[in-house]
Amino acid sequence: MSGGTADGANDHRIVMMAAISSLLCKEPVIITGAEAVSKSYPDFFWDLKKLELDGNVRI
Repeated sequence: MSGGTADGANDHRIVMMAAISSLLCKEPVIITGAEAVSKSYPDFFWDLKKLELDGNVRI
């Protein structure tokens, strides 16, 4: 996988899936609408950062 842009479509599940999928990408994954995670897991991106699993995610 090479990376790219993912539209979160105001859906927290799509945003989280795109972030996790970025772990397999060589290039960054840019997620638009990433604020949708606040519906179910407001600290999602903070927790990814703490686990050092946010390297290819751009929001």
